[in-house]
Formats: sequence, structure tokens, C-alpha cells
Amino acid sequence: MPLPAFDLYAPGAPATLVLFSARVSGLVLVAPVFSARPVPMAVKTGLVVLLSILMVPVAQSHLVRPPLLTPAAIVGETLVGFALGLGAALIVGAAETAGELLSVQIGLAGSAIVDPLSSQQSTALGQFVHLFAIALVLSLNGHLVMLDALATSAERMPLGAPLEIAAGLRSFVSLGSTLFALGLQFAAPVVAVVMVANVALAVLSRAAPQLQILQLAFPIQILVGIGTLVASLPFLATWFLGWEASYDALLTRAMTALSGAGAR
Repeated sequence: MPLPAFDLYAPGAPATLVLFSARVSGLVLVAPVFSARPVPMAVKTGLVVLLSILMVPVAQSHLVRPPLLTPAAIVGETLVGFALGLGAALIVGAAETAGELLSVQIGLAGSAIVDPLSSQQSTALGQFVHLFAIALVLSLNGHLVMLDALATSAERMPLGAPLEIAAGLRSFVSLGSTLFALGLQFAAPVVAVVMVANVALAVLSRAAPQLQILQLAFPIQILVGIGTLVASLPFLATWFLGWEASYDALLTRAMTALSGAGAR
């Protein structure tokens, strides 16, 4: 189906372009890969301009009436863009959270280094699981899924539609619990195995006090933890095969809050 042409002389056309650019900016600022620190700001700006020009005809075709260009409308459209990127960012962030939890469990929490993608302190395991999740999202065309959601959002929530900004912000905060819950879900197998190994070492130290269990516990913890993590990576990859459904569920939740439908 060919894209409709953007009518620059239609009523509200400049406002349509500005508001849609704000929505695209929100997506680029939050979505994984697009929002990475190593990506120069000039590249991000160019991406926003390019996507806005290419996709604004879709947004214009779903307008019920010409939108009003107001500060509140710009903030609202930026929040819609945040919602589009936040669903994917939460899923990828949950993987990094799982890596951080594993680092604490197996005793590698002190090995924090600077993450080049976020310029923040992160453990080696956290970075590894984070990059693994990003690689999975890209291999499953996650970037295209987000762009498709951007185009679909013009129909689900037309530009200039009234938004419940306060409800949307509360929804974004509540989604943080989803990140932690997913992180625990990803880390649970390794945490369980490490706990069993610790209990076994404790029983062994009581049964054979002459053994130097304290000297063996740390390397055993690391070996068991990393070994279990490597063994669980295929299951994590299998979960990510259905990440699009999880992304759509998170997106629907945020969009419902922004539109105020959840309060009615």
C-alpha cells in the first residue's frame, strides 16, 4: 500500500509536522539502540528529521481535525513517543537488571566498569546480558517493530488528541515494577542454582570441617553462576522470540493511561 503524500498546504500542516517530530523525538530518546550514548547527537537529530518527513503523511491521513500547536500538545506528543520507546527499553533493561542481580549473587558486584552505551557504572555480567538482549532485539527486527508501532500510533492516538499527562506519568512510573519483575524472572534460574550450591557448601563445611570451604566457595560460586547463565541463554533467547507481544502489552498499557481510557 503506497504512503499518502504529505499536503503541506492542508490546514494545520506545519503543526502536524512539528507535533509528529515531537513524537518521533520521544521514541528516539528512549528506545534501545536509538538512544545509545555513542550515537552522535547529530545522527539522532538527522534520524528524527528523516523519520518525521517519511512518516508524517501517515499521521496526516488519520487526522480528524487540524491539530493545535501548543506547548501542552508538544509535551503530550513527546510522552507518546516515550511510551513507544519505553516498552522496548523496559524489556532490554530487565535483561541488564538480571545481569546486575547475578553479579551480586555470585560475588562479582565489585567488578563494575563504565558501560560505553550509558556512560554509567555497570558490572561485566550486566553489560554482557544487556548487549545479548540488544542483539536479540535487533535480530528479531525490533527496530522495525518500533517504527511500525510509531506508524500505528497515528491511528490509535491521532496527533493533537487530548491526553491525560498526569495519568501517563503515573503509568510510566508503575512500569518500573515491570522492569524489576522481568529482571527477577530472567535471573531466577541462576539465583536458584547458586543458592543450592551455597547450601551444599554449607552442609559440606559442617560435615568436613577440615576442608577449606571458604577458599573454595568463591571460585565455585563464580563457576556455577556463569555456567548456569550460559546454559540459560537459549531459554532467554526463546523468551525473546515472543518479545513483540510483551512490547505490545506494555505499549497498550501506557497508551491507555495517556488517553485516559483506563480512568473511564
